[in-house]
Amino acid sequence: MATRDIYKSGFDEVVQTDETTSGCPECGGRVEMNAVETVCEECGLVIDEHAIDHGGEPVYDDEDERTGAPLTASRHDRRLSTTIGRKTDAKGNTLSTAKRRQLGRLRREQRRGRFRSKAERNLGHGLGEVQRVVSVLELSETHRERACRLFRSAQNEGPLCGRSIEAMAAASVYAACRCTGHLLPQGDIVDAARVEKSRVMNAYSVLNEELGLPAQPMRPRAFLARFSSNLDLPGRIRRRAESLAERAQERGVIGGVTTGFAAACLYVAAGEADWPLTKLQVAETAGVSANTVRTHRDTLSEMVDNRSAIPSGR
Repeated sequence: MATRDIYKSGFDEVVQTDETTSGCPECGGRVEMNAVETVCEECGLVIDEHAIDHGGEPVYDDEDERTGAPLTASRHDRRLSTTIGRKTDAKGNTLSTAKRRQLGRLRREQRRGRFRSKAERNLGHGLGEVQRVVSVLELSETHRERACRLFRSAQNEGPLCGRSIEAMAAASVYAACRCTGHLLPQGDIVDAARVEKSRVMNAYSVLNEELGLPAQPMRPRAFLARFSSNLDLPGRIRRRAESLAERAQERGVIGGVTTGFAAACLYVAAGEADWPLTKLQVAETAGVSANTVRTHRDTLSEMVDNRSAIPSGR
């Protein structure tokens, strides 16, 4: 049978004759080109295929779905498992009582067989903890997906072994924020986590060392707008604090806790403007101790020109 008859009866395509070619390289017959391939009419030789689909996107009804939900790193099975309904079927019809009981038994068996190993169960628990911390901190979906991938890497490459799942989950969220440039104080992570600060920071240090994270450096100026807003400070004090932070950055005198140095810049700037602000207030806002603010204040006192403006009391 000629190829022309097959194409006319089996495909709904626009067939064009390729007049630029000299013919089939095998038999010298006539060559036809359609939207899919270039083929010889006589022997059926496929000379060329077109990978580009020139047609438009198909239109689906509201009741039809083109595909399932997209894959996600926030689920241990990447959302490939089956979801069993409860009261209605796929068409929205109400199920009978016997059918609902049957689906309930199926859901119970599915929950029991969700995890094929202990490692998969730990992964599911850890990813759930990551999602909880992200929800508490009101972070974006991008941070959630990146944090879940970091937790997967921690489990696959070893940093999770011997450490708390909750601590590594919180550390993964903190690492995701550091890698994306979203500066988040350590105190916020610790408040959202279910373990103490030392374990979270230790997990983050191991995660950073083992995986080689592209964590961006934290600068005090990035926290000034947030701290000044929480303390209801005027813009002139915030701008002065930013100037102090920039000068300290240029001279390389910033050390220790970055949030503590940012708090000290606000404390010094408020003292220069005679604004009533105590070390305890700014320390609580930054999540550090008053001694940390005092230490950085002494560092700033050696840098600024007018030392008399540095508050020494409150």
